[in-house]
Amino acid sequence: MAIEIFNRYEHKYKLDTKTFNKVLEIMDEHMELDSHCGEHSLYTIANIYYDTKDNSLIRESLSKPAYKEKLRLRSYGVPDMNSKVFLEIKKKYRGLVNKRRTTLELGEAYDFIETGVKPELQDYMNGQVLNELEYCLNLYDLEPKVYIAYDRLAYFEKGNDDLRISFDTNIRTRRSDLLLESGDHGKRLLDSDVWLMEIKTSLAKPLWLCEMLSEFEIRSSSFSKSFITTFIRSRPFPSTNKYPSPISFCSFINSVYPPNNIRLPSASKFPIAIRHLKLNLAEPK
Repeated sequence: MAIEIFNRYEHKYKLDTKTFNKVLEIMDEHMELDSHCGEHSLYTIANIYYDTKDNSLIRESLSKPAYKEKLRLRSYGVPDMNSKVFLEIKKKYRGLVNKRRTTLELGEAYDFIETGVKPELQDYMNGQVLNELEYCLNLYDLEPKVYIAYDRLAYFEKGNDDLRISFDTNIRTRRSDLLLESGDHGKRLLDSDVWLMEIKTSLAKPLWLCEMLSEFEIRSSSFSKSFITTFIRSRPFPSTNKYPSPISFCSFINSVYPPNNIRLPSASKFPIAIRHLKLNLAEPK
């Protein structure tokens, strides 16, 4: 049975292909491939993220609260209505990420999300997580907001499955046809040369990993796939064909989506990914 409850710290890093290859050489001595990967092959993860009509969950997240949460539906590959998928609630409290999920058939998951009524308990479901998801679905009036898929290469540390390192590439998204069974197509978010590395552990990073990050001058970068897609892709920026500065971007988002007493952080504290991301500023099709 897949792991259904996670408690860990997560750190994200953006790598170019040259650095990515150097990192893999170091990791081969300490890490082994996730069972999903086969023989050094990528596997595809697809997600639908849910939020309220006015994007209150992502807005709350941007205000840097001690606690935040989000709900998503995840599949590995393209499912059909009878395929097993994961309905997940991801919470973060003072940097510690808690992810709770249950297995459902895709049709069951859609019905649960739409009605807020949990399905009859089956042996492949987690009853406690179903209760938590039912509470969340009835607390918020949620709707599908964005589809995000990416190809992943994932590793666990040898003899220690607490440490997990994943590499995501070909990150793509769409804001229409928000169904997992419709395929994993979408518009690319980052250049093909970019890999998003994520280190996940409930413990301190091992010495070899700290030395590797230092040697290659790899620095943590705040990057939220769901945020980038939800806000940047949803409206055209006033000045097209240019990369907006953090200051102008923050001002734009606050003017287009006036929040309820929540403001985006100042440009100096805004996620560094915004400064480097190639923005497609046209109205989504």
